[in-house]
Amino acid sequence: MPSVRLGIRRFGAINGLGLATLMKREASRGLKDYNYQLLGPAVTALLYLAVFRLALHNDATGQVLINFIAPGVIIFSACEKAYESAAGSFIFDKHEKIIADMLMAPLTPFERMVAYVGADCLGGLAVGVAVAAVSLVFAELGAAHPWAILVFGLLGMMFHSLVGLLVGIWAEKWDQFSAIHTFLLVPLSFLSGVFYPIEALPAAFQHAMQWNPLYHAIAGFRYGMSGTEAGEPMIHVLVLVGVNLVLAGWAYRWFRSGYKLKP
Repeated sequence: MPSVRLGIRRFGAINGLGLATLMKREASRGLKDYNYQLLGPAVTALLYLAVFRLALHNDATGQVLINFIAPGVIIFSACEKAYESAAGSFIFDKHEKIIADMLMAPLTPFERMVAYVGADCLGGLAVGVAVAAVSLVFAELGAAHPWAILVFGLLGMMFHSLVGLLVGIWAEKWDQFSAIHTFLLVPLSFLSGVFYPIEALPAAFQHAMQWNPLYHAIAGFRYGMSGTEAGEPMIHVLVLVGVNLVLAGWAYRWFRSGYKLKP
C-alpha cells in the first residue's frame, strides 16, 4: 500500500475556504430558528405600522407618514439583527467554553473579522427583506435611488455588526449585552428619525444628531427608498465609512491580541 505524505497546507494570501466556512457557520446560527429570527422582527414591524395606521386613520396625510416611517423600520430591524447576531454569538461561545474552536482555526484576525461581519450582514439582510415584505400591508415602498438602499443598508448593518463584535468580546454577561442595546443603540435609533423627520426635534438636538451614525444610516436608507432627502447623501456615506473604519480597526486589534478571548 503506497504511503501518503502529508505536507503543510498552503492557503495563499487569503484562506478563502476557512473564511467562507466561518461565515456560513455564523450565518446559519443566526437564522437557524427562523420562527424567532425572521418572523419575530417581521411581526414587530407589522405591529409598529398597524399602530400608526390606526392612530392616523386612513386619510392621505396618514398614508404619507406611514410611507415615511416604513423605510426607517426596515433599516432599524435589519441593523438590530446584525448587532444581536454579532454580540450573541461571542457571548454564547464564551459561556459554553467553545470560543477556542474559532481561535484555533487557520484564519488571520482580519479574516475572522470579515467572516463575522459578513455573516451578520447576511442575517440583517434576511430580516430586512422579511420586514419589507410585511410592510407592504400598510406602506407603499419604492426604490427612488437603488444604490443608496444598498450602500446605506450595508453600512448601517456593518456599524451594528462591529459594535456587536466589540460588545461580544468585551461582555462577560448577557446583562451587559442587553444594557448596551437597551440604553444606547435603541435610544440612538429612535432619536435618529425612525418614526419622524429629524426636523421635528429642537435645534440643539438636530445638531447633536449629526454626530450620531445611526441618523446617517436611517436618513440615507430612507433617501434610497422614498427619495426623501435629509442632509447631503455623500456626507452620510463619509460619516458611516469613517466610523466603520475606526470600529473595524478596534475590532481587528482585539482579535489580534486575543483580548478577553484567549484564556
